[in-house]
Amino acid sequence: METFAAAAAAAAPFTPRPPRTVNETGLPFVFLVELAVKVLFLRGLVRLVELASHLKLSVSVLDPMITFMRAEKLCEVTRIGSTGTDADISYKLTDLGRTRGVEYLNRCGYAGPAPVTLEAYSTEIRARSVASMRISRAAMLAEFGDIVVSAGVLDQLGAAMNSGRAMFIHGPAGSGKTYLAERLAGLLCGATSVPHALYVGGEVIQMYDPVVHREPEGSGTPDDVFHSRLAKDARWIACRRPAVLTGGELTLDMLDLKFDETTRYYQAPPHLKANNGIFIVDDLGRQRCSPTDLLNRWIVPMDRKVDFLSLHTGYKFQVPFDVIVVFSSNLPPAELGDGAFLRRIGYKIHVGPMVENDYRSIFMRACEAYGIAWCGETFDYLVREHHLREDRPLLACYPRDLLSQVRDKGAYEGEVPLLTPASIRWAWNNYFTGAQHTAPGTPDRSSQTQGD
Repeated sequence: METFAAAAAAAAPFTPRPPRTVNETGLPFVFLVELAVKVLFLRGLVRLVELASHLKLSVSVLDPMITFMRAEKLCEVTRIGSTGTDADISYKLTDLGRTRGVEYLNRCGYAGPAPVTLEAYSTEIRARSVASMRISRAAMLAEFGDIVVSAGVLDQLGAAMNSGRAMFIHGPAGSGKTYLAERLAGLLCGATSVPHALYVGGEVIQMYDPVVHREPEGSGTPDDVFHSRLAKDARWIACRRPAVLTGGELTLDMLDLKFDETTRYYQAPPHLKANNGIFIVDDLGRQRCSPTDLLNRWIVPMDRKVDFLSLHTGYKFQVPFDVIVVFSSNLPPAELGDGAFLRRIGYKIHVGPMVENDYRSIFMRACEAYGIAWCGETFDYLVREHHLREDRPLLACYPRDLLSQVRDKGAYEGEVPLLTPASIRWAWNNYFTGAQHTAPGTPDRSSQTQGD
């Protein structure tokens, strides 16, 4: 059943309208001229329609720029073809234009589609706010119906997604926190739009990332896309709401703009790319910076829904922070942040050991996935002789981890893997202790192999 938010987002028009004049782009005329010179420098001989396609600007925007460039002796016209129409006209740089092109590229190497202004970007992000989504219980069951998770945890996750606020998923290693956090991305409904780049303080910030920003489902045929672009600002790309996952590699520096000394323009930080979507910080506490420093970095953004970034020139500016932040950690919240921070996290969701019936269900599904015949007696043996006797909790990760070793052993010995007490004991010893012993009265390895 489609949620209201999904239906509304699907029906909503793609808001940015195509600029028809230089003023409507919001960009300085000189900046656009320099951008066009850089493109001509890198591409050589270019037709006007090709230049318009590259810059994602209409010919009506380019006309005054070309006129200016010709008047300043930066480019010249040449004809290719014999139709005698404007389609034969191409442009190339003069010697002066090539000299200026080198200067412009040394100053800023960006030569892609024309950027959009920060104001236009902020307006679009607010219009597509992730807080407008509404997730129902039916949507939760549809997304998580193929996995085993307690109804209480599902209800907490669903309510947290509706809040638009940050959530903290915690519990022991192997309880399934990361898997649940990643599955939350499947609840993101509707579409958003991302600019190729932003123009801020005279600098360019590349925003579009094909790894993060995916094409919406059912986006239409190529002809549909072509005709729709006539009424849309091509500097923007329609995409699904983004989901960004980071882990132990995350550092404080990664949350700031990254200025590339070679290209001379900026790359957007991961949480900026995640606007209108979800940003998952997995394994909190294992980063190279302290959890306290990392969490303190998020206090203002989570509280005010804005973040502040700085250019290498010292110029500081505000960007929207329209992101559902999901923290996942083995550590309890009290050990990671003080009261001031924890108050800003709307939901603290504990994912712990499973009850035996749920653990059995996961084990049965893992057996099916690995092609291993189910044996209830062996499962009872595992719970009784290993989990209970060694006081090991029933965690969601164990069935697949143990059964993968049973499968590997069968492949190594050229036999069909079987779920037996001996095979489970072998996998358990590998997984937890690395022991190479057998229990008293157990046959030696050769007899075990024949009897397993």
